[in-house]
Amino acid sequence: MLSPTMVVLALVVLYPLVAAMRESFYESGQRLDADGFVVEGEWFAGLANYAGVVEQRFMNAAFNTTLFTVVTVALEVVLGVAMALVMRRAFRGRAFLRASILIPWAVPTAVAGLMWKWIFQADGVANTLLGTDILWTADGPWAKLAVVIADTWKTAPFVGLLVLAGLQIIPSDVYEAAKVDGSTPWQTFWRITLPLVRPALLVAVLFRLMDALRVFDLPYVLVGPRKQSVETLSGLIWDEATRVHYGPASAYGTALFCYIAVIAFVFVKLLGADLLSDVRSRRREARDVA
Repeated sequence: MLSPTMVVLALVVLYPLVAAMRESFYESGQRLDADGFVVEGEWFAGLANYAGVVEQRFMNAAFNTTLFTVVTVALEVVLGVAMALVMRRAFRGRAFLRASILIPWAVPTAVAGLMWKWIFQADGVANTLLGTDILWTADGPWAKLAVVIADTWKTAPFVGLLVLAGLQIIPSDVYEAAKVDGSTPWQTFWRITLPLVRPALLVAVLFRLMDALRVFDLPYVLVGPRKQSVETLSGLIWDEATRVHYGPASAYGTALFCYIAVIAFVFVKLLGADLLSDVRSRRREARDVA
């Protein structure tokens, strides 16, 4: 029954991955053969393409990607949890508030990038409100901050939506019992809400980690290509591929794939162990009941 799905996954995921890994060991273009003639084609290069992994440009892109991921995911988790707590409350106009909070996430990334580019331009809204003349979209530290702000604005609602789904399944009796016992709002959040919503929060963080590690479109649209301060690994791969350097591009892509795979494995192994044990215990309980 799973064979059609496995075939589709093999065609759209496995084959491109294997092809990219194979391409990372080859170079293409023109070279001199043993007789001194210029020949054009493809030849095996071994690990030569992976030598760029230790070069300054790749390391800078890796640093930008890691910094961007850590900062944005941390901000989005804090804001997303706050949004979920607000959206969970029962008050007049809650449906309108929920729709308003989710609008940034529904906006396409390219459109969001163009909108924030207009906000951060020299005579834009940001400088007008702050009374400054900061070049937000130029190559520099302010460009990093601009990308962080734009991505946090766009993706925090996604975290809030997943956390809200986790909050909806928490029984109200738990909060009533905590209130009777004299629990303060902070104690209720720290000892009841956060532990019970942890599975949904971990899923949201994992999705955002994998998404942020391969970010490309927002820095490209907001700041531009080949900008050292905001160039990510995906941007570096795109730049090499557009210059027909398919070997180095494939090598960088393979390195990025391994980086994301290691991060996901460590995240699930360290923070998701309790979740997996809970699933196993529920299965054992279900078998015992049956």
